[in-house]
Amino acid sequence: MRISIHTHLKYALTDPATLLLQIEAAQDDAQTIDDSTLQVARPVAWNVIAGEDGIGQRRWGVIEGLFECTYQARIRVERPAVPLAGLQASPISTLPGAVTPYLMPSRYCHPEAFFTFVPMQFGDAAGGALVAQMADWIGSNFTYDNRASTGATTATDSFHAMAGVCRDYAHVLIAMARSVGIPARMASVYAPGVNPPDFHAVAEVYLEDKWHLVDPTEMAHPAEMVLIGVGRDAADVSFMTSYGQMDLVAQSVNVTSVA
Repeated sequence: MRISIHTHLKYALTDPATLLLQIEAAQDDAQTIDDSTLQVARPVAWNVIAGEDGIGQRRWGVIEGLFECTYQARIRVERPAVPLAGLQASPISTLPGAVTPYLMPSRYCHPEAFFTFVPMQFGDAAGGALVAQMADWIGSNFTYDNRASTGATTATDSFHAMAGVCRDYAHVLIAMARSVGIPARMASVYAPGVNPPDFHAVAEVYLEDKWHLVDPTEMAHPAEMVLIGVGRDAADVSFMTSYGQMDLVAQSVNVTSVA
């Protein structure tokens, strides 16, 4: 699968601000960057650092006046389709050190809030079959509504509201998975078919000693996702984190599959 990406950001600043930018596709065994460019209207002295868990990269920069950038890329995605239902959970006692933190509570995901609900709702299901059932349940019962959440909304809030956007759907699945001992984290991705077109947030679960992408909104398939970065929750994978006021002027994300 070949994916074409065109992202444009334009933000105005009254005072200088420090920016952490994470919009460039990662490269790993499942996806190859054929070509990519990041063009900035005004020169920035970037400090490029690794993303969480060494996946992808982020850029620190000090911005003044107006920040405008365009990112374009063509990516070959060769991620095999793996049916979740056939995967077993990795025993907790065998988890490596890099995976263990993804069992723990994080800023937006509190697994203890789901200790009772998950076994009551899904019975004896386990491993990938349980993850698939949880994702289907979220997709079937939640309403996609960008007015239903803010930057402070937690998985528990979204669960009670039964509504939210992609990050909220992912947060709920992550918290549910962690509540039953399945490591889970958030992944920021590009994917065709996302409506409205934007950066997309999905979950990743650790089963049979590998990470597997899952989209509870059901808008994107793992074989079409271009991974940008991962983290404990949205706090770790925001496409842009600003230490200073930045006001949106224009923003667009266009992702298409190409021959």
